[in-house]
Amino acid sequence: MRVGLGSPIVALSGNRPAWESEAGPAELVRVAQAADQLGYDFMTCGDHVAVPPGLPRGERFYDPLATFAFLAGQTSRIRFLPYVLVLPFYHPLELAKRYGTLDHLSGGRLVLGLGVGNLEEEFDLLGKPFADRGPRADDALRALRAALGKRVVSYDGPYYSFENLVIDPHAAQEKLPLWIGGHSKRALRRAVTLADGWSPAPQAFRGPSPELMRQMLDEVDPPAGFDVVFTPGGRIDAIGAPDSVGEMLETAEKAGGTLVNLTLRHESLEHYLEQLAAFAELAGLPG
Repeated sequence: MRVGLGSPIVALSGNRPAWESEAGPAELVRVAQAADQLGYDFMTCGDHVAVPPGLPRGERFYDPLATFAFLAGQTSRIRFLPYVLVLPFYHPLELAKRYGTLDHLSGGRLVLGLGVGNLEEEFDLLGKPFADRGPRADDALRALRAALGKRVVSYDGPYYSFENLVIDPHAAQEKLPLWIGGHSKRALRRAVTLADGWSPAPQAFRGPSPELMRQMLDEVDPPAGFDVVFTPGGRIDAIGAPDSVGEMLETAEKAGGTLVNLTLRHESLEHYLEQLAAFAELAGLPG
């Protein structure tokens, strides 16, 4: 089971440990380099431009493109997962150029987490239509697939159309992985038909239970190599409760997960780094 990190520091909600609010680039680099050396698969970073004060999910959101470009030059193998980019905020060619350049510079270490979005105030702020965001996102996915990993690109769809345009540099990966966020059956169908993986929210954020996740996956026919990201319902304490590591990994496998999006229990940067090392040893990560 591959394991990635729900990154600390880059997003804050009311229940995050106090040290994260004061942390910055130096602490983030230490986390990234430790995870890189220990064999973790990816780090995450959310995508919000501006949010209303007091938003329950928090007010701090590092920009994923800037954050991952910064970390790519200071790591060697860990992948970077925007979790998730809100597709209707962007033209597909914007994503193909900007994130394709990041994939190029990082040596092919990008996974694109993509979603439809649900914060209507942010759509209004950016002047983006909210009502048709589903079909618009579906067309954007098709256009994005046509534009990633190629120098000369063309696409013709109901929302987006372009012909014989040059993207240079472009993504290093010929088929850059696209993972769809969202916990609904529609999101899973979108992932199976238009993408390479599914990354539903945890149960605490209205995501499916492990049992429902397994049931939903049994109702579709994923393509070969399809990834499913399992996010545990709480923070894992690899030091204080080592048995919880194996139990969580077993639950993830039964639910149909191929990767885990891990959040660790911690009280300080040093404690977080200790938890990273303890979990990696217990899970047998390839560090």
